[in-house]
Amino acid sequence: MSIKPFFLGLFLLVAAAGFGQTNTKEVLFTINDKAYDTDEFARVYKKNLDLVKDESQKDLNQYLELFIGYKLKVNKAYKLGLQNSAKYQAELKSYRNQLAKNYFNDTKITEALIEEAYNRLQKEVRASHILILVDENATPEDTLKAYKKIEDIAKRANNGEDFAVLAEQFSEDPSAKENKGDLGYFTAFRMVYGFENAAYNTAKGKVSKITRTRFGYHIVKVNDIRPNRGEVTVAHIMILKAKPEDADQGKSEKTINEIYQKIQQGEKFEDLAKQFSEDKSSSPKGGLLSKFGSGQLSSEEFEEVAFSLAKPNDISKPFQSEFGWHIVKLIEKHPIRTMSEMKMELENKIGKDDRSKKITASLNEKLRKKYTYKKDTKVYAQLAKWITPDFYESKWSQPEAAKDYTGILLTINAKKIEGKKFLDFVDKKQKAGLKVKPLSLLIDQLYEQFLDEQLTSYYDENLETEFPDFAYVMDEYRDGLLLFDLMEKEIWERAKTDTVGLQGFYNSTKFNHMWKNRVEATILSSTKMETIKKALALLKKNTDPQAIKDKLNVDNVVNVMANTGKFEEGNSALPKATKFEVGISDVFKEGEYYFVVKVDKVLPAAVKTLDECRGKLVNEYQQYLEQRWVDDLKQEFNVKVNQDVFERVKKQLHP
Repeated sequence: MSIKPFFLGLFLLVAAAGFGQTNTKEVLFTINDKAYDTDEFARVYKKNLDLVKDESQKDLNQYLELFIGYKLKVNKAYKLGLQNSAKYQAELKSYRNQLAKNYFNDTKITEALIEEAYNRLQKEVRASHILILVDENATPEDTLKAYKKIEDIAKRANNGEDFAVLAEQFSEDPSAKENKGDLGYFTAFRMVYGFENAAYNTAKGKVSKITRTRFGYHIVKVNDIRPNRGEVTVAHIMILKAKPEDADQGKSEKTINEIYQKIQQGEKFEDLAKQFSEDKSSSPKGGLLSKFGSGQLSSEEFEEVAFSLAKPNDISKPFQSEFGWHIVKLIEKHPIRTMSEMKMELENKIGKDDRSKKITASLNEKLRKKYTYKKDTKVYAQLAKWITPDFYESKWSQPEAAKDYTGILLTINAKKIEGKKFLDFVDKKQKAGLKVKPLSLLIDQLYEQFLDEQLTSYYDENLETEFPDFAYVMDEYRDGLLLFDLMEKEIWERAKTDTVGLQGFYNSTKFNHMWKNRVEATILSSTKMETIKKALALLKKNTDPQAIKDKLNVDNVVNVMANTGKFEEGNSALPKATKFEVGISDVFKEGEYYFVVKVDKVLPAAVKTLDECRGKLVNEYQQYLEQRWVDDLKQEFNVKVNQDVFERVKKQLHP
């Protein structure tokens, strides 16, 4: 866990936003002219009531002091201008973007897509396809030409002609000449969403309706449907197939059979993989491959053998693929997880997949209903005149007259958006390669995209206004992040570097940092009485602890352990029966262990040196500086508490 998020979490115990509210909203206290209301105080207190371990923080009087102290520090941070730091602004923006994602999601659609994807993952579909290429931004003429072509092929396929022959003859997928359109088995997320829909919505043995993807038009024939086999982790030994110019074409097969014979004789698979496998990426790891599912490898033969192995450590007989000869060892089978286990993973995949367009479309539709918006038709007509056919060649540039144009094209609620923004949007879209014609239709489509973008932007800008929960969390993070920077600057670094101040604090508090009685000792332990007796005899001869271990720990068996150092009274490493006197003890037993203790020196209770208690002392010094600092802030800022209001809040929170 990194320090900053953890520390902010601690601050949020004081600054966190909750949902409980008082019945009325009154000013509880002011810092200079800034008012803090009862609603915020009560909400924070209720949120943190079950989180704080210090009972004093549950006391409302004490909690008010903490809350005022927190707000004083935030005011100081603003006074110092820490909110203007570029680093702070970037971190706050990044956090807001992450938090805002939840508000751009359509829960119903997302849940439906998760369920659909999970249900599809239960099956593997084997399908063939025929593709007629057409760019998604193609002209209407080119699009129609491609559609008519796939339509004719689809008719022939539905009339019973051999799909594989049609694929080999007409498909514009380059692989069709080799595989006759057969894509093998696949499951959800392995193909583009439109293609996946066609495959999963078509019955076995049937040909799908014509479907459009970003690659062009497809028809899909479903050859088989089977339960998803999950994933497997395997290791393999591979001997590459002989080259055409090799004199001994059977050498690869002979070598793999010799290796298999060695495995049968009891030699380790992993060692043989390291020595002989010609897959250089996996041989150093004993042949281990990353886990995979159906359709993820380029060799169907390899997949089939891997999935046919039943139990971990099962080893296949040698077999041949298009790459060479293999022996496969099953490491682990990974069945499909439950929906609850996969939910987050599926949601992330959906966000990166074409499926996410459904969520975006839903948001666009919702925002068009939510807000009042109006296009100025005169301004739009003027802007349209400035957009020329050069757009199609990505050579269009805004005319001189557009540079200072301030006409209002779009109004969303009370927000006015200048036409220049639309021209900037059109300029960026040139790179998308849009071919829609005529030009007027293209401009209309671009405006609709621009409208959706501006509605989304307006929605984003107003999240704090529309969603109090969002505003609460942003306020707490904004202040917590500022406070982290302020504390680092004013307290933490000072406590570490102020050697004079730390020494003075130590001098005034050193009696709070005491050693108990201690001994300098060697502790020998064993689970065997006969061993500890031997250790005792050696110890009495002043034998070094390491020499005792060397003598008694033989044949890779640890019979005795030794622990030498300073041990404070009550230390768990020090046997309870240890006497605080110089000398060697008799053998005694505690729990399952026999002990002998040699005490070389007894150290009476004493004050710890500064170095001996530095970690704890620096922490205490930080708390001391912070308290003094809060007292100073109370002098720097004018704090006024409305005591009558506070008494009413106390009665509401603790009736």
